[in-house]
Amino acid sequence: MDYITSYLEQTSKIAQMLDKNMIKNAVGILKKVRENRGRLFILGVGGSAGNATHAVNDFRKIAKIETYAPTDNVSELTARINDDGWDSVFKNWLRTSNFNSNDVVLIFSVGGGNVEKNISVNIVMALKLAKEVGAKIIGVVSRDGGYTKEVADCCILIPVMNPETITPHAEEFQAVVWHLLVSHPEIQLNEMKWESQSKPALSKK
Repeated sequence: MDYITSYLEQTSKIAQMLDKNMIKNAVGILKKVRENRGRLFILGVGGSAGNATHAVNDFRKIAKIETYAPTDNVSELTARINDDGWDSVFKNWLRTSNFNSNDVVLIFSVGGGNVEKNISVNIVMALKLAKEVGAKIIGVVSRDGGYTKEVADCCILIPVMNPETITPHAEEFQAVVWHLLVSHPEIQLNEMKWESQSKPALSKK
């Protein structure tokens, strides 16, 4: 019970510590990409790739933003890894997608990428391409934010409460943040199913 209580207390503290102004900035960037008919590309590896898949659905269905995740196409992903290498996989995928200044890249990552430590170099290379083409960058990352925090237009940093639970808290708050964004009244365009079901039925006249 001690671990359960501690973990949930940490989760509560993290939620209170999130930078609300950064989240507001993310809302503004996402509104603009939709208005400009740009696209949102969500990058993540491991558990963050799973979160990216879920978030693609929500941004497309709820927010009506054209959204993609390179990790959703396993055939292309593994072909690129096999032929060109892991480090360049996201960068080359984005190039083929005509990634441009109207687009936004959203990074889900525990550490944000670090070339010196050879961690998530694929994310670093994708972000360098984003800077090159003038695309906006949003990060949802933890630890010190890594390369993502250095170059992002908007970086939502997940505070570290316990060195033993950095990854689970980082990945759970990726979900908290994207759900907050897609349900924000300035972003949400389509009603969600269960929310629509909870409304009282209009009486027939």
